Amino acid sequence: MHSLLNTTVLQTIVLLVLSNLFMTVAWYAHLKHLNAYPWWIAALASWGVALFEYLLQVPANRIGFTLLTLPQLKILQEVITLAVFVPFAVFYMKEPMSWNYLWAGCCLLGAVYFIFKS
Repeated sequence: MHSLLNTTVLQTIVLLVLSNLFMTVAWYAHLKHLNAYPWWIAALASWGVALFEYLLQVPANRIGFTLLTLPQLKILQEVITLAVFVPFAVFYMKEPMSWNYLWAGCCLLGAVYFIFKS
């Protein structure tokens, strides 16, 4: 059972990380690359990218929900979102690093602790 738990959780995490990569690009990359175009062009491009996010996110949640509770899945997804977003913001979008990222991460670690606490 323990290896099944590890495999299921690992599959869920990998799929959620990949899903979040697509989601982050869909939600924010147009701000860097499509500013000169009408909003609906950015929306169509984002929807095209978001399709791949959903093709990964839906199976991730279905796999994860076999062993994790819904709140555990949501908190896991939020932690992964921040872990993907911060490098994207800093390295790709050239946003300055801020202590607020650290504090937000600490808050999420607290959420992880409480949601996974027996």
